[in-house]
Amino acid sequence: MLETKIRLILLVLLAAGLTSRTAPADTWRLDANQQWKEVSAERRDSFLLALANADRFVNTGQAKQTKASFEAIRKDFPEITGPDFDIFAEAEVFYCKGKLAKTIRTYDRLLSEHPQSSFRDAALKRQFAIATSFLAGKKKTVLGLIKLRRYGEGIAIMENITDRTGFDTVMGIDAATAVAKNYEERDKWNEAYLKWWEISLHWQRGPVGRDALLGIARCKLAIYNSHPEHKRALYDASSLETAKSSYERLGLLYPDTAAEIGSYKTIREIDEQLAAKQLAIGRYYQKVGNMQAANLYYDMILRDWKNSKAAESARDMLAKNRDLTDGLQTSTEK
Repeated sequence: MLETKIRLILLVLLAAGLTSRTAPADTWRLDANQQWKEVSAERRDSFLLALANADRFVNTGQAKQTKASFEAIRKDFPEITGPDFDIFAEAEVFYCKGKLAKTIRTYDRLLSEHPQSSFRDAALKRQFAIATSFLAGKKKTVLGLIKLRRYGEGIAIMENITDRTGFDTVMGIDAATAVAKNYEERDKWNEAYLKWWEISLHWQRGPVGRDALLGIARCKLAIYNSHPEHKRALYDASSLETAKSSYERLGLLYPDTAAEIGSYKTIREIDEQLAAKQLAIGRYYQKVGNMQAANLYYDMILRDWKNSKAAESARDMLAKNRDLTDGLQTSTEK
């Protein structure tokens, strides 16, 4: 299924690339000297047909037939083929043989040396498909017996695609979000947060902006919750605050989405955690004998999170401290 999709995408993109700068019947193409030359519609269609034939061999792993097809194309269509086609054909042969790392490097050379090539979009699509397979867990064998997943390679390829195409293109943003989602899938919350944050700098609104905002909220909450539950109150709460503000912003900008995912309930749960954090600080000051500082935190909880579970404990501690203070004052007067 994946190979069929790639083949169809390749042909569509090649057709689009080769028909750029066209008159109604003819196509203009960059030659080896970076000069535009005219290619008739008939020759273009014949070229695409020959390329489709070669592509069938590529996607069925027939390396000899693939090479022969590309050599025939090079010979039969000298007005269309050129240095960029040679690199394209080399990369496709590597892909046919399953040498994916070499495929990526060869396509990188095509994209660097011939940025205006008609094969540019096809190369990027091929790289995107390979990177997607890496992020999905595709493995490589090292030393003949060790199988390693290729997440790092997939992320590097996607990052390069975004760099080449930009955050304002469909492929560029798809590559960026693929990286963020992969980090999340592997519980790499800090890395995922940073990627979503980068995306949010380019997309503040729309579906992408919504997904980035939700990604930031989700990752920041997960960062805090990754600590053991009984120790969470001991850790910095800035992640919780960022998560809460992001969920609140989501509710303002995308109320339907917020309601659908239950973000208002999540905000209440975050408030409980924030209150518990302040209660832990108050208890610490209580333990070391700084009753004044402890009372400040208890008062803060009653002011900012009066309906939380922590507020009940804070209220009890304030009453207890008040009794202790009154008792000490009475003893002093006597």
